[in-house]
Amino acid sequence: MCTRPPLPPFTRESAIEKVRLAEDGWNSRNHEKVSLAYTVDTKWRNRSTFVNNREEAAAFLEAKWNKELEYRLIKELWAFTENRIAVRYAYEWHDDSGNWFRSYGNENWEFDENGLMQNRFACINDLPIKESERKFHWPQGRRPDDHPGLSELGL
Repeated sequence: MCTRPPLPPFTRESAIEKVRLAEDGWNSRNHEKVSLAYTVDTKWRNRSTFVNNREEAAAFLEAKWNKELEYRLIKELWAFTENRIAVRYAYEWHDDSGNWFRSYGNENWEFDENGLMQNRFACINDLPIKESERKFHWPQGRRPDDHPGLSELGL
């Protein structure tokens, strides 16, 4: 069985690490690799889309990152318990017409004993922004350690 440390039960430090690892994965935009962080029978609600297994999660992510171009994400721990983590996040992206957006959201995560996410519930709102209003300017991929987080950016 595959494990994805840190494993529950979470401490504040391990929950923060789990959030950053999730952020790093999503910023890679590698749908196949990211999907491996979820159980085979993972359940998601993402806006009005329901995902019912790892294969559907990978397909969902592939379609997402084909639509949301120059995607850059920041996640921040909101709360945690033994095997659950709540995060808030924002990401910036543009569509194929060059329209920029900042998408704000909250997610509730539940993990199995191996550290794989079995449930993910996401609420997201998209705010159209001008390119000049962007705040996430690092090269695509992992957010640099010295880049401000959501709180530091006032988001």
